[in-house]
Amino acid sequence: MFLVGLTGGIATGKSTVAKIFREEYGCPVIDADAIARKVVEPGKPAYRKIRSTFGEEVLLSTGEINREKLGQIIFNDGGKRRELNAIVHPAIKREMLWQVFWNFLHGHQFAILDIPLLFETKQMLPFVSFSIVVFCNEEQQLNRLMQRNNLDEEAAKARINSQMSLKEKCELCTHVIDNTQSLDETKNHVKQVCKTLKASNKHILVRLGLIAAFIPISLAVLLLCRFFGLF
Repeated sequence: MFLVGLTGGIATGKSTVAKIFREEYGCPVIDADAIARKVVEPGKPAYRKIRSTFGEEVLLSTGEINREKLGQIIFNDGGKRRELNAIVHPAIKREMLWQVFWNFLHGHQFAILDIPLLFETKQMLPFVSFSIVVFCNEEQQLNRLMQRNNLDEEAAKARINSQMSLKEKCELCTHVIDNTQSLDETKNHVKQVCKTLKASNKHILVRLGLIAAFIPISLAVLLLCRFFGLF
């Protein structure tokens, strides 16, 4: 099984594209945002670190993390953003790798890693064979974000500018999915990319590599068992 990184800018339509891959083509999608919400649930180690680092002001009355309040802090302060990333990213990475392993055991040809900051953090880049950026123009991105999150223009721009520019991401990726037109047009772009991914034989090479790595380990275990008279 090989891995495909799916990313984009905030409010460019990445979640829509992930949904098309999952629901129309049956591709397993590992959602970093969903995992991020899971690892900061009350009682989790990351939750306790966020609470001690950012204080009670980032908590709801229920004790859960107030994501909107935390977002206001980190999107306007690069230092605070790095502090938060240092807390949550290791926990997110561990959970993602576990889900990758689960999908590998179930025989999938590839799995899609839906990661908003794929190129910014670079933590999962060494593991992906292909990368996809969901693109829209700057005006669309700004308007979509303002409407979706009920933000004024200044706050929306601060969130957009906290990420790498879409232009840079498009230069770094393997495939670009244009989400500037209709949903049908976007679906057609997803269809073409999915067809390319399914035509790849990289999953065979990955499995052969794992088998090649496993053989010496197996022989070493057998020799040790033989040496200690276990069989």
